[in-house]
Amino acid sequence: MSQKQITVVIVGMGFGKEFIPIYQSHPNIKAVGICTRSKETRDELTAKFNLDPNLVFEHFEDVPGRDDVDAIHVVTPVPEHARMTLASLNAGKHTACTIPMAMTKEDCEAIVAAKRKSGKVYMMMETALYTREFLYGLKLAENGDLGRIQFVRGSHIQDMSMEGWGEYWKGYPPMLNGTHAISPLLKINNTIAETVVCHGSGRLSEDLASRYGSPFAVETATFTLKNSDVVAEATRSLFDVVRQYRESYDVYGTKMSFEWEQLQDESHIIFDGGENAKRIDVPDTDELLIEPIKHFTKREKIDDPNHVSFLQGAGHGGSHPHLVQEFVAAIIEGRDSAVDAALAANYTCAGICAHESAMEGGIRVDVPSFEE
Repeated sequence: MSQKQITVVIVGMGFGKEFIPIYQSHPNIKAVGICTRSKETRDELTAKFNLDPNLVFEHFEDVPGRDDVDAIHVVTPVPEHARMTLASLNAGKHTACTIPMAMTKEDCEAIVAAKRKSGKVYMMMETALYTREFLYGLKLAENGDLGRIQFVRGSHIQDMSMEGWGEYWKGYPPMLNGTHAISPLLKINNTIAETVVCHGSGRLSEDLASRYGSPFAVETATFTLKNSDVVAEATRSLFDVVRQYRESYDVYGTKMSFEWEQLQDESHIIFDGGENAKRIDVPDTDELLIEPIKHFTKREKIDDPNHVSFLQGAGHGGSHPHLVQEFVAAIIEGRDSAVDAALAANYTCAGICAHESAMEGGIRVDVPSFEE
C-alpha cells in the first residue's frame, strides 16, 4: 500500500460526523478536520476525536484556501452541494459530496467541467451503491448468477415530516433527488440513463405543494438505458404517504431474481427457478475492505442510531467505510473514483429529468450524458 498521506476536512456534522473515525483509522489519512457552524458540536467532536484545533472550522469559506488541506468531503444540506463542490474543485481540492450532486442540470454540468479542469478526484458518495444488499446483488450480476437481466426496479419511500429534517425538505419534489432509487438500477446494468418518462401521483397538502410548486406525493419513472434493452422503474415519495422507510432495489434475471425485503428485518428473497423462493440475510461486506476500517461495516450501534437511514445497519447499510476506501484510493492511485463526476451527473440528472417529465404530464425527456 502507498505511504502517501492526505488531510481531509468533513463539512457538515449531521451524519457527516460518522465518517470521522473511519477516516482517522485509514492508513493514508494524515489528519481529519471538521467544519460546522455549531460551536457546541465543534467543541464536543474536537474533544471526542482529539482533533487538531487548527483543522476545526466554523465557516466553509475558510477551508478551500488552506494549503494543508488535500480533500474536502461535503455532507451538508442539498442546496449547498453545488456551491461547495465548485469552490472545492476550483481551489484544487479532491472533493467528495453526499447525494445529490446538485439540484439543476446546469450545476451538474459546471461540476463536471470544474472536475476536468482541476484534474482532481471527485466522488459522489452514493450510499445506495455500497450497501451490503446492493453489493450482494452486484456480485450475483457480475458472476453471471442472475443470467440475463430482464428488469430492475427501485424505490425510496420515506416520511420526512418527522422531526430533525431541515426546513428546505418540506415539499421537496420526490424525484428531484432520486439517486438512491435510481443509481443501483443503472450500476447493476453497468450503464447510464438515456431517457425518462415519469408520472406524478396523488397530491400533497397545499402548504407542502406551494413550497416548490410541485403537487405530487409520489413520482414513478421509467428509464431507457444506454446500450441495453432493459427498462428501469423507480418510485420515490417523501411526504403524505404512510409506509415504513424503504430504500430498495429488485432485479429480475433469466436464472435468478432478487427482491428487497418488504419490511425491516423480514429478510430478502431469492428466486432461483420455477416457484422456488428462499429468504436470505445478506452477509456483511467487511472482506472487501482494508483491515483498519473493515469493522465499520458491521451491524452495530453507531453514534447516531436515531437517523432513520441507519436502521439498515452501521451507516446506511454498511456503506460508509466503502465510500471512504474508494475516495481515498482514487486520490492515492491518481485515478477517477467509481462514481466520478460524469457518472454522478447522469445519475443526478436522471432524477432531475424525471421530475421535469412528471411536471410536464409524463413527456419523454432526454437525460444528458456527460461522457467525453
